[in-house]
Amino acid sequence: MNVPAITLPGDIEAPQVGLGTWTLRGSECEQVVGNALAMGYRHIDTAEMYENEDAIGRAIASVDRAELFLTSKVWPDHLHAEDVRYACESSLKRLNTDYLDLYLIHWPNRSVPIEETVGALRRLVDDGRIRAWGVSNFTRGHLDDLRRLGSTVAVNQVELHPFFNQQVLAGYCADNGVPITAYRPLGKGRVNHDHVLSGIALRHGRSPAQVALRWIVQRGHLAIPRSASRRHLQENIEVFDFSLDASEMARIDALPQSGRLVVIAGAEFDREAM
Repeated sequence: MNVPAITLPGDIEAPQVGLGTWTLRGSECEQVVGNALAMGYRHIDTAEMYENEDAIGRAIASVDRAELFLTSKVWPDHLHAEDVRYACESSLKRLNTDYLDLYLIHWPNRSVPIEETVGALRRLVDDGRIRAWGVSNFTRGHLDDLRRLGSTVAVNQVELHPFFNQQVLAGYCADNGVPITAYRPLGKGRVNHDHVLSGIALRHGRSPAQVALRWIVQRGHLAIPRSASRRHLQENIEVFDFSLDASEMARIDALPQSGRLVVIAGAEFDREAM
């Protein structure tokens, strides 16, 4: 199946639904990625801290690299210029590839000057080691820091699902031309137990997870659901042959918001726009 792509800043095409790989490691990771590629996935998301880049490198070896959209992330402890370069080169070696399509700052770290990190990322672009760079888990305040540098951010990858819809941040990103990639888009499985999503799913002959993903892509976001199940992998990319009407979108928008599922120490989620 061909997954539709959206155009990121810099005219880079990214398949709108990809495979998240957090917690997948070793032979299981290699098999899951291989299964996903056989089903038509071409967008694979990883990070240095996931400890699975080597397994992903083995899984993607049989696929034409030009067909893939490969994302990795640099850990916040590695945001000084020389560390960014070393981390990226290490990821490339483990993935057995010459370049990344997208390289993200995994979490903000304001103890390192952002202009130093951005400078290192720009040099990686200039050197052909990455096609574009972006961020993950950045708030409006962090993004404002980048805007003051005149930086074009390819993506902000954040937790986003029907129970944490990031309405304010999503509006800010839309206003400033920053695409969003939704991680944990299924709310760690919670979407399967919600009566609103289940009712809409029944109407369309789909699963609640497919409805949740359709809601995300219909809002114009990318999504990287993680699954090890063949059935769920297949379901997760079969969301482009139906649509939700305005009332269904509104009902999902209005679901009670329960907050974040992913929090780490020092994440600065309260850093809002100045």
